[in-house]
Amino acid sequence: MRVMVLVKATKDSEASVMPSTELLEAMGKFNEELVNAGVMLAGEGLKPSAQGKRVAFDGPSRTVIDGPFAETRELVAGFWLWEVKDLAEAVEWVKRCPNPMLGPSEIEIRPVFEAADFGDALTPEVAELHDRNREKAASRR
Repeated sequence: MRVMVLVKATKDSEASVMPSTELLEAMGKFNEELVNAGVMLAGEGLKPSAQGKRVAFDGPSRTVIDGPFAETRELVAGFWLWEVKDLAEAVEWVKRCPNPMLGPSEIEIRPVFEAADFGDALTPEVAELHDRNREKAASRR
């Protein structure tokens, strides 16, 4: 199963407090373990929400909202995409992760929808469209 592993933002990450050399090295070694185990598919840190935007949807209307965004607890400071056998394996990997922040922090694990999860709504034609798009995106990496 694939999971998205979300590093939640903190006041420090939103204030652009950069990680130490020691944390960068520890995280690099952890990522190396993930890669060597065949778990890590992707992963990146994100800049603070002050450098981002949101687009709010309401029917056909689109509204652009400039960062920063108020609720730090709801923001994401980084992510991984992992391939694991189950959520228990993902939890074990996260428990081995260096603390990604200077102080208290949280990491959230969310399963990624797979084609079978959509049932009959995912027709063969729509599945083929999504497969083609994934293949094109993968070829650009």
